[in-house]
Amino acid sequence: MTPRVFIIRHGETTWSLSGKHTSTTNIPLTPSGEKRVLATGRALVGNDRLIVPSKLSHIYVSPRLRAQRTLELLNIAYRSRTPLLSPAREGGIPCPAEVEITEDIREWDYGDYEGITSPEINRIRKEQGLDEGRKWDIWRDGCPGGESPADITARLDRLIKDIREKWHRPVMEGENVGEGKKGDVLIVAHGHILRAFAQRWAGKELHDGPTFLLEAGGVGTLSYEHHNINEPAILLGGAFVVGDD
Repeated sequence: MTPRVFIIRHGETTWSLSGKHTSTTNIPLTPSGEKRVLATGRALVGNDRLIVPSKLSHIYVSPRLRAQRTLELLNIAYRSRTPLLSPAREGGIPCPAEVEITEDIREWDYGDYEGITSPEINRIRKEQGLDEGRKWDIWRDGCPGGESPADITARLDRLIKDIREKWHRPVMEGENVGEGKKGDVLIVAHGHILRAFAQRWAGKELHDGPTFLLEAGGVGTLSYEHHNINEPAILLGGAFVVGDD
């Protein structure tokens, strides 16, 4: 099977509900957000589901607590050597992958726009003479006091290279394939950074602006065409795994 990357946005928070931009602020999941992540784990994670824990080679998670809590609630009994994560949820399906907390997949740093909504940002930019007669577009304009599209591109390209060289190329070229090391990678992070990740995965520039969305608690899948690491693609519909027996 061609290895995949599963991207999961953290569950609902009060700020995601209200449209406030949340990067560095640690906001907990709402009770509804936790329930929905639990339901996602039951529906999509399992030995006969879309995400098969035994086929995961590595798990990347954002340093933000809302992303780490989302990982804790999924149906995965991960191995973790980091003190920042609680033990995996009891009853989860065993997974051989290590968990890596990385700044490369933290949310886009919104800088001066932290904690405010898009309409508020547009009002502020108009008052500052920055709107140039058009609405704010993070993919083009970035965030003053935070990160630019070039900043995001640099750290995501670094992470993509890491995934392809460490986890995908050895599997696709038939090297170092051991029990439970099948090449799939799981990323748990945030809305804007995961949309940007998918854009860069497919070799597209951020200023083109992704035309796809990822809801709170949502799951996306990335892979390759023709089992070729030089043909990265967005997998629009992934099938559940079914055993030969």
